[in-house]
Amino acid sequence: MTNARHAELGDIDEIIRLREVMLAPWFDMSDTGWKPETAAILQRRLDEPKPTMAVTVVEAPGGSGALASCATGVISERLPNPVNPSGRYGWIFNVVTDPQWRGRGYSRACTQALLDWFGDQSVHVLELLASQQGEGLYRELGFTVSEEPAMRLNRLR
Repeated sequence: MTNARHAELGDIDEIIRLREVMLAPWFDMSDTGWKPETAAILQRRLDEPKPTMAVTVVEAPGGSGALASCATGVISERLPNPVNPSGRYGWIFNVVTDPQWRGRGYSRACTQALLDWFGDQSVHVLELLASQQGEGLYRELGFTVSEEPAMRLNRLR
């Protein structure tokens, strides 16, 4: 079984590289203006005394210092309800494996490490958006399709 670890500040450039790999099928990646802000957010959030963001990573084989895979989770607080009396929610995103390392269980290891972290933080209701490639993994980990309708407003467009 592959072991994932929690990201360190020295992993930020690789996390951003993997994020670019993940986003490339959906976005024109020629504008790199998002990268410095991503680095600043990761720097700030991962260095908090009690972080509400975690990134789990698997190092690429061979000791190059590159990352093969990562997954990100954040904790948010909403108003409680009967299904989630604490009001604490986890959001999982940025689950990606470099194409050359896919099929080895690295995304599973990163996601499972995040699930463990959320459990340690007493966050028991988790949400994510699943790509076609990731849906099977998330179902195996216990995720189901929500019946709640989701909508989005993007004021930048």
